[in-house]
Amino acid sequence: MTETASISTGIAARYATAVFELAKENGQLPALEQDTGKLGETLEASADFASLITSPVYSRDEMAKAVAAVAAKLKLSATMSNTLGLMAENRRLFVLPNLIDRIAALIAAEKGEMSAEISSAKKLTKAQETKLAAALKKAVGKDVKIHATVDETLIGGLVVKVGSRMIDSSIAAKLSNLQNAMKEVG
Repeated sequence: MTETASISTGIAARYATAVFELAKENGQLPALEQDTGKLGETLEASADFASLITSPVYSRDEMAKAVAAVAAKLKLSATMSNTLGLMAENRRLFVLPNLIDRIAALIAAEKGEMSAEISSAKKLTKAQETKLAAALKKAVGKDVKIHATVDETLIGGLVVKVGSRMIDSSIAAKLSNLQNAMKEVG
């Protein structure tokens, strides 16, 4: 991990812990979970918002006004709205993706869940996600919340990341292993 990534992760972890603890004290964890989901979806859907949080061109005031407008539009809780305002004021909005991930992890741990990142060549159906969640629950002993993405370069199969474990059963990985084995032989 680079030094910059390490600093970003540390900043995000401090903000996430503070927001999580505040929401937990006030019994607002469900609202916080919804807020992080909405923010994550907005970051993925809006290139302008993603650009805003990383651009040094905007002043603190402009950033604060923009995130206040986004928070109002998304109907975020006061806790999350105030946190975004504080992050804008301190020019820390660039850590928002890490903040969202960290809060999601804290909430999952509080619920006794784990999150799994699944990459597949085609979009998984609800039935496939349900079967996969059940199989992962059996393997890790906790409820598993699935975050599925599509990566067409896999050709077929899945890449599953749960905690520190990664299982790569993609066709692309198998072809790569076969290629390496053939290089060793010849």
